Formats: sequence, structure tokens, C-alpha cells
Amino acid sequence: MDVPVLVVGAGPVGLATALELQSRGIRALVVERNPATTRHPKMDVTNGRSMEHFRRLGVAERIRSVAVPPENCMDVAWVTRLNEWELTRFPYPDVHTWREHIRSHNDGSQPLEPNMRLSQVVLEPTLRDILSESPLVELRFGWAVQRFVQDADGVTATIRETATGKTEEVRCTLLAGCDGGGSIVRESLGFSWEGQFAVARFYMVHFRSQATDLLRRFGVAWHYQSPVGGTLIGQDDNDTFTLHNILAEGVDPSTIDPRQLVYQSIGTEFPLEVLQANPWTPHLVLSTGYGQDRVWLAGDAVHQYIPTGGYGMNTGICDAVDLGWKFAAVLQGWGGPKLLESIEAERRPVGARNLEASGAHMGVRLRIAQAYDPKIHEDSPEGAAAREAYASLIKELGNAENEAIGIELGFRYRGSPIICGEDNEPEWDLLRYVPSTWPGVRAPHLFLQDGRAIFDLFGQWFTLLRFNDASAEPMIEAARARGVPLTVVDIRDEHARAIYERDFVLIRPDQHVAWRGDAMPSDPYAVIDRVRGA
Repeated sequence: MDVPVLVVGAGPVGLATALELQSRGIRALVVERNPATTRHPKMDVTNGRSMEHFRRLGVAERIRSVAVPPENCMDVAWVTRLNEWELTRFPYPDVHTWREHIRSHNDGSQPLEPNMRLSQVVLEPTLRDILSESPLVELRFGWAVQRFVQDADGVTATIRETATGKTEEVRCTLLAGCDGGGSIVRESLGFSWEGQFAVARFYMVHFRSQATDLLRRFGVAWHYQSPVGGTLIGQDDNDTFTLHNILAEGVDPSTIDPRQLVYQSIGTEFPLEVLQANPWTPHLVLSTGYGQDRVWLAGDAVHQYIPTGGYGMNTGICDAVDLGWKFAAVLQGWGGPKLLESIEAERRPVGARNLEASGAHMGVRLRIAQAYDPKIHEDSPEGAAAREAYASLIKELGNAENEAIGIELGFRYRGSPIICGEDNEPEWDLLRYVPSTWPGVRAPHLFLQDGRAIFDLFGQWFTLLRFNDASAEPMIEAARARGVPLTVVDIRDEHARAIYERDFVLIRPDQHVAWRGDAMPSDPYAVIDRVRGA
């Protein structure tokens, strides 16, 4: 068969890549070696940046409809054990309260969309169902890529049906490797891993229980953390939970009784049904390359993180968006040869920064574990004093893994070959996000005076924001001559102009700033050629 794009892997990143492609009119075949979507609750938060992309793609509310109820908080609580004492709590608002906060802090410092609590077990089927409604996407579960060969005009791949052994040949113009940590696509390209493998050993128990008096003893929380009980995640704030516990040195995972591990971690026995249980080992590694020629990679195929911070899938969603719009531009004929090359130039530094942040967050958890004092379990004055001291340490160390908005929103594409770069880069801080339109950053979100979100005004492709009455004809003509789709959006809003810093701001299809100025550029053709990768 012949298809413009072959997407290898139907995890959230592969499905998001197909979603991006079909939104831009590009046909895609998605193959997944597993027979169905995952049974493993691999992630439990979709951050604000990912939700901004899902909103742009028109599916945010559909995804939220299957998520944890929006009126439920996102608190992270530390306990000695769940049947003993709560030590401290980091409160985070529910979706409704967060939306109010975003509207009341209309200074560009907030995401347009709040975070969303949703397990990958639920997200993947939802994205699959959305794509199954598209005439541009064919989904094939139970099919794996065996090999592929690139040539000057495209890629020829051999795919194999796992159940029958049947093989087919697929001819595509471009191939997206979204096939996870054991990526066949990455290995075929000859890339290796850099970083640290086996940072720790964990054991996961995914279970169902109606023992809400125990499991919600201190109220609703997204995560309950314990120095001896690991992390208990409320997957739906009803009856489904996931426990992740660090394995001590020398413990053989095959000897673990999942039910007993849960009892030990919580501190007491209670009725439960084990849905899934297995050991797993997180890594902090980055691929030596993100792709070449007509084959490019995204998600766990190029970066593997510890879940602290939730950067794995969320970084992957932004990878998917990047591949999607650039693949579409090349297939439509106006994207130049540097466009695909820019994937690695832009996304790999972000992948490295997020890997560093994930490791730093894990370091905080390890410091808390090292300070553990068994006295915290004692019902005595000494125990109370130990708990107070331990809680003080936890509060002092903070909870950056759930507050690092600078990582989620502040990433930028430094030195990109398709950005009209400037000097005087604004600060990039882990915790804080400083809104800016420095070329390469995500454009700031804000609501205009009439209540509209500025992101909702952006066109599907490039958008030129104009904040005054000067002519934009030179840029319009250059884009028209090069075949680059460009939407001009006129905004007369002093508050928005102050946040956007220039009279003209050119926004890319992924909502990142490509160029800005207070007047039309002296050579608008050079600007358009640069941003389209000519």
C-alpha cells in the first residue's frame, strides 16, 4: 500500500502524531505491535501545554469528559502510612478553580488550559476512538514494523501481523517512529542511548477497591506519598488506584505478592482486586539522534524519564506536534529541506533539559527517603516530634515536580535553523515562567478585552499578529509567493500588545514565535524562507 506517512507505534505519542497529521489533511497509517491499547497506567497527568495542543486540535473537552471529574483537587499529600498520620499536603486546585485563576491572572504567565488527571489506560482508547472517526487515518493494532529502507523518494517498510505472521509492504513518503523505549526505528537508524539506565527498581500494583474510608481517609488527593509506602495514585477518585513502590536491594520481584505489598504499604489489610502487577525500571536516557532524511522519532523512542514531573508523555506530545506540522508542510510542498532537520535541532535540547529536571525531582524524593526516621510511626511525644521535623523537611524541599511551570511552558528553540533568532534571551527558570515573544518561545496565552483567548484566533498554519494599522502586505506577498499558508490577525488591545512586546509577531503552527518586529522586515522573503526551512 502507498500512504504519505507511516506512524510506527500507537501509544499516546503515535496517536497524537496521527491526530496532528489528519488535522492538516494528511493521510496516515498507524501500526502498533500490541493487539490493543495499553493495560498499564503509565502516566496520570496531561499538563497544560499538552492540553493547549488538544484544544487546538478540537479534542480537549472530549478527553476531559473521560478524565477525573474536574471538581476534584490535584493535591499531593505525604503520610507516614495511609492508616496512620498525614505529614503535610501540597494543595493544588481543581480544574474549575484553576480556570478562574487563569482568568484572574491574565498577564501571559498561565497556560490556557489547566492540567488534567487522566491515566494512559483511558487516554489511549479515547485518542484511538477519535482517530477511528477520521477518514484520513487507518489504525492497525497487532502489526509491527520488521524493517524499512529509505531512498531518494520515500521509505519502503515491511510490516508483519503478529497473530498470523502475514507481511505487507508499505510505501510512504515519511515515517514517524513513535515505538517506545525499545524502538525498532531508532535502532535501525543506528542511534544509541546516552544517560543513566536503571535509576531505581519499582514494583507497580494497579488495583480496584471500595475501601474509601481507608483510601480517602485524609480526603481526596491525587498522590499519597509515603517514605515506606511509595506513591499511591488515585486514578479516578472512585475505586481505581495505582501503587508504585521502590524495591529494596536484593529483593526478587518474582517473590512479591502484590496484594501483600499493598497491605504493607497502606498499613493494613482491606478488600481489593489486583488488576495489573509488575516490576519496572525507570531510566534517564536520551537518544544520540532524533532522525535522519525521511525518518524521524518522537516520545519514548528518543527520551526515557523517571515519571517525576510527568515529562515523558507530555514531552512526547510536543514531539508529536513538531513532527506533525513539519511533515505536513513538506508533503504540501512549501516546507523546505531544513524543516525536517530542525526536528532534532529544536526538540533534542528540550528533551535534554526535561531529562535533567526529571532527575532533579527524583533527587528530592531520595533526600526525603534518606531522612526517614522510624519514630514517625510511633504514637508518642517522640513520634509526634519526629513527624513534625520530617514534615518540615518535606515542606522545605518543596514539590517542584508538580510546580515546574517553567519546564512545561518556558521551553524555547535556541539556535533553530527555522527561527529568526535574537540575542538577549529571557531567563529560563525551572519553576517560574516568564512570558515573552523572544523568537523560539511558546507565545503567551491571554484573554483579550472581549473575552476571547488569543490562541483561539491563531490560524492553522502561520499567523501574523498585527497590533497596529501598519501595512503587512510585504509579509503577505512573500508568503503567497512561497506558497506558505498565512493568516493575519488584527488585534487592537493595549494589554495584549504590552505582553506581546512588538507590533508584529509571526506565530508558527505549533504556537511558537518565529519572528517579531515593530515594522515589516527589510527582506520579508528571507524571513518566510527561513521559517519554512528553505
